[in-house]
Amino acid sequence: MTKFGPGYRERASTPRLDFVHGRHCHPDLVIVAHGGQENSYADTHARLPAILRMWPFVHAAHVGAPAAAVALLRYRFRGWNGEHSHPLEDLRTILRELPDDVRRVVLVGHSMGARTVMQCADDPRVKGVLALAPWLPDTEPIPSTSTTWNSDTLIVTAHGTRDRVTGPMATSTYVRRLRQAGHAAAEFRVRGEGHALLERHGDWDELVRRFVTSVLGTTVDPVLAHASTKDPTHAPDELPAWSDGGGRTAAVMSIVRAGVKASVPRSIVGE
Repeated sequence: MTKFGPGYRERASTPRLDFVHGRHCHPDLVIVAHGGQENSYADTHARLPAILRMWPFVHAAHVGAPAAAVALLRYRFRGWNGEHSHPLEDLRTILRELPDDVRRVVLVGHSMGARTVMQCADDPRVKGVLALAPWLPDTEPIPSTSTTWNSDTLIVTAHGTRDRVTGPMATSTYVRRLRQAGHAAAEFRVRGEGHALLERHGDWDELVRRFVTSVLGTTVDPVLAHASTKDPTHAPDELPAWSDGGGRTAAVMSIVRAGVKASVPRSIVGE
């Protein structure tokens, strides 16, 4: 049974959503999915670096859509674990068990979390998927145009040029296959950025904010709209420098600040 509630101080023995803003029955829900490892059955405890890195994105999503509920997805295990695809299984379980009141879902994921959310883009309630430094192997399946994907679902990927953990070329290959299958998608390259998304943390936060606003608002951000296309020959767009960077020290401080702001969880089920 999926657990809906704050719970990020507890062991994730089942897949769960840790709500930071809003309630689990809100009609609009943003789910942020953290990264992980190729193979691991270790616990996804609350102070896992991959989870801590998501806090600024949780905050950015809340700024982008202050009326929506925002929650962190916490898997049972840290790893993808081969054919088990545990994170994917966990997110599909979460989506299946969401209350009927939830009508629009936005998915934001990093690394393994990005792979997870991309696989769930065919859920009928999902209206947008943002994949940050995604892990997309060459064998990764893509949905066909006959699936339940909404034609207006906003699909955006972004990858750093210095990422040595998950390569940007693999993302380009996946996006090209996606477009060839008839899906519109945007692809951004983030110059000078590695896998941890620390060098240009302000630009990543701004991308999350603009994306969430675009999906749940009335119009799509012009930068995202320009990059979104079905043309498989379209080259990756350069992510704009919206912020002054700040580097790793500033990034760590932003993570701390975002965590402090979210230190008092809300949306306890049954309150």
